[in-house]
Amino acid sequence: MIKTIKLEEAVGTRLAHDITEVRPGEFKGPAFLKGHTVCQEDLCRMQRLGKNHLYVLDLEEDEIHENEAAAILAEALSGEGVVWENNPREGKINLYAGQDGLLQVQTQTLAAFNLVEEVMCATLHRHSLVKAGELIAATRAIPLIMKRAAILRAAAIAAQNGGVVAVKPLAKTRAGLIITGDEVYHGLIEDRFAPILTGKLARLGSQVAALAFAPDDAASIAAAIRAHLDQGCDLLLLSGGMSVDPDDVTRHAIRRAGAKEIYYGAAVLPGAMFLVAYLGETPLLGVPACALHHPVTALDLILPRILAGEHIGKLELALLGHGGLCRDCPQCSYPLCPFGKGM
Repeated sequence: MIKTIKLEEAVGTRLAHDITEVRPGEFKGPAFLKGHTVCQEDLCRMQRLGKNHLYVLDLEEDEIHENEAAAILAEALSGEGVVWENNPREGKINLYAGQDGLLQVQTQTLAAFNLVEEVMCATLHRHSLVKAGELIAATRAIPLIMKRAAILRAAAIAAQNGGVVAVKPLAKTRAGLIITGDEVYHGLIEDRFAPILTGKLARLGSQVAALAFAPDDAASIAAAIRAHLDQGCDLLLLSGGMSVDPDDVTRHAIRRAGAKEIYYGAAVLPGAMFLVAYLGETPLLGVPACALHHPVTALDLILPRILAGEHIGKLELALLGHGGLCRDCPQCSYPLCPFGKGM
């Protein structure tokens, strides 16, 4: 229960909530914090802030204050690799990445949580690459006082499957590159794929442990795949030969090498001819030629998820369709753009 008292009668009472001060263009924040004991000197400043009355709390047994509620919600929402401090402001607590990695968000659980009256949580897009200490989500209890049962219900929803938000570290893989194509193999043109793929891997903390060039021949490509696996590579990237021309045999080579699980085609432009396959537990990524001409393609959406330990199948590639159309901006601003952010 909240009781209202006149400002002049408030000396000696403790504030039930933060009192916010807003100075446009200069400052927005608490002028007085919850729990502050009002003294005579405070009254003039509070009047300038438009406060002619203050509120005193007299909580019933089934009621909870916004700050206590926010801490319960933050604990339930936080999964692996997420940190937060129990210092709520106006019922809000921020959640931060506890490590570098890939942000995971249980979007359906988040929606169910936000359907509970009087609570909310907002996050960054899932599959965002984040750094330790980066703000990734925030939650708050919306009213000053609410029923404890509603908060506990929201927390129970959020805690399902280990929390709503998590940050998964990226594996530091020993990657193998296989550059296919007769023109490159026979020295007719200079390879441009290896430097591009090496750079993308390095930016994500992985290294190229083996590099091979192969002609447009399924047996040769399959042999290169097996050789890389024998050298201890735990991720393979194959460039070229991913279209539907008769001499594009990379897909056939991957199957010939022993892959049973092969997913060809992603709902992404550029990158529709992207391929994901698995040889045992080892992922193989088929990179189409568009990666030579576009700074960001389906590879950039999928590679971090692979390194974070996610198993990519047909469903994951299909879900990329919402948000999977690159605007092809003259000045690329990825990842600060909508590309790949639908799911």
